[in-house]
Amino acid sequence: MLLAMTIVNSMFNFLHTFHPSPILISLGPINIYWYGVSIVLGILSAIAVAIYLAKPYNLKPETIIDLAAWLIIGGLVGARLYDIGLEWQYYSAQPLDILKVWQGGLAIHGAIIGGLIALWLYAKKYQQNFWQLAAIVATSLPLAQAVGRWGNYFNQELFGYPANLPWGIPIDLVHRPFGYLNFEYFQPTFLYESLGNLIIFIILIFFHFHKRATSYELQVTSYLFMYSSLRFTTEFFRLDATPVIFGLRFPQLISLLIIIFCLIYFIVKFSRKISQNTALEK
Repeated sequence: MLLAMTIVNSMFNFLHTFHPSPILISLGPINIYWYGVSIVLGILSAIAVAIYLAKPYNLKPETIIDLAAWLIIGGLVGARLYDIGLEWQYYSAQPLDILKVWQGGLAIHGAIIGGLIALWLYAKKYQQNFWQLAAIVATSLPLAQAVGRWGNYFNQELFGYPANLPWGIPIDLVHRPFGYLNFEYFQPTFLYESLGNLIIFIILIFFHFHKRATSYELQVTSYLFMYSSLRFTTEFFRLDATPVIFGLRFPQLISLLIIIFCLIYFIVKFSRKISQNTALEK
């Protein structure tokens, strides 16, 4: 217990005092950015988990790697297009910045949509079980999200409101929004989402190894429900500008719609199960 407290306090102290730089290594005119490294590490971690999860289904590692290429392309395109749509006023004035993905601007909801489309196309082309592949991907994805969120930390973006907390992170003056220039420490929303995704990953791993009790569809829906609930909550802390509709930030509204869809699915699913059990008892 004492060791755990020491580790937590050390982490809080690191976050509270360290001023991150977006650049990991500079090699002359070439810069390697933490954002890109974080995303790559997240993807590689998810692929490794997916290969392991695919073994019981006799899916070869080559199949998962091939699928990953489709998902990466679809996810990146979807994530970028979604962010461009949200920030159209900015990108229409700065069109060249559309190509600068190393500066951030990859929206997870767009990545999920793009990834689902790519997954469906892949399953149809190679005659694979869509829901089986989706369950493997949904179980692995939150690990990639947990790792990838650290890229936002090094970019000093997507932080929350000012916070006088031991784990509040310092934000350099150049990255502070107008109206918050006199504040130094802010909510580390990237950390909240990273830890939340790690917990979701652990839960889904448990679900996956109890697949007799959970169908492929239920595993996928559980991911969508848990991540959307996490995102809906963390949006209350975030400070970055986004469209507001019906008093909700746009990502909150999308998350809420997904939550409602998942709840309807859960209700229908369990109602049918109760009806089947009642019919068997008769």
